[in-house]
Amino acid sequence: MKFENLKSDWMNEEHVMFEDMASKFIANEFVPQAERWRHEGIMDRDSWNKAGEAGMLCASIPEEYGGAGGDFGHEAILSLVQNHQNLASWGQSIHSGIVAHYILHCGTEEQKLRWLPKMATGEIVGALAMTEPSGGSDVQRIRTKAIRDGNVYRLSGQKTFITCGQHANLILVACKTDPTQGAKGVSLLAVETEGAEGFRRGRNLDKVGLKAADTSELFFDEVPVPPENVLGGEENRGFYQMMQQLPQERLLIACGAVGAMEGAVRRTIEYCKERKAFGQSIIDFQNTKFKLAEVKTETVVARSFLDNCIAAHLRGELTVETAAMAKYWTTDLQNRVIDECVQLHGGYGYMMEYAVAEMWTDARVQRIYGGTNEIMKDLISRKL
Repeated sequence: MKFENLKSDWMNEEHVMFEDMASKFIANEFVPQAERWRHEGIMDRDSWNKAGEAGMLCASIPEEYGGAGGDFGHEAILSLVQNHQNLASWGQSIHSGIVAHYILHCGTEEQKLRWLPKMATGEIVGALAMTEPSGGSDVQRIRTKAIRDGNVYRLSGQKTFITCGQHANLILVACKTDPTQGAKGVSLLAVETEGAEGFRRGRNLDKVGLKAADTSELFFDEVPVPPENVLGGEENRGFYQMMQQLPQERLLIACGAVGAMEGAVRRTIEYCKERKAFGQSIIDFQNTKFKLAEVKTETVVARSFLDNCIAAHLRGELTVETAAMAKYWTTDLQNRVIDECVQLHGGYGYMMEYAVAEMWTDARVQRIYGGTNEIMKDLISRKL
């Protein structure tokens, strides 16, 4: 899987072993199913259980909560590997790197013990429901509300573009518990979907890319949610909780971008060595060599910056603006690099039977979710 024969400085022996395990697991268990999943628009539900059995879920969650006791480096490696192997559709980064960490860092002890072990095995699939049809990144515009009614909250509203929306059975829903307080009146409520009255899954959305991802609409019609399912056990902490976790989410997106670039450039170099034109391999043409030199250099530089960000995060020093830089810059670069890879493939680069075509379509949304790249620039500019 390695793009360069260099070990990132933040990687220890355990990380190297996990990288090898993850590469083999995805290559053997998921890649052979990927084409069928794309046509069906969803991965098999038991793929989550297989991943759990193989130790691919919640690798960075402490052992006392059912995880493998690793660190963020394990989540970064898995994101890099799956994107390198053209499996960007798998929502494990949301499940393990985001939802599980909301529960770990913001949840009560009872919530951690109740949900995290089942997330590690794949019995529970987690999702985060923030975006609404009327607004994306503007938390103050959230319309979904949870009104206290005796022993429960009545949750009503609609969410869209929700990763793992069809499979998820534990959904952290951003909602207004105090509509008079704007962003300060937001809470995160954990909805356990099995038997939840008033909960409905909408369409598995038809997207440009990420075809195997079950990205969905979700509907809540006075869904009863017990008070013990308020994340952290306290109302109106949701905005703070989201702001605390967003840098890790954006760093994971950057990991996916760099992994995809490495995979696309590797495939393109191999293709250019094999493809013949005018009696020679197309890699022997000066334009091809120069273009490959450019995209390889850009990808190596991106990995170096990403490694620096991962090391900072492992030390607890990753800032909001640096995470925004990583998300915006690597995803912009991902789109440019993979577009060049498509061009170097010629007509075959536009055929979905070639991985670079799918990687090209998958790349486009990276500049949108997790906060658009325009919002990332605004966050960076606040510290100028």
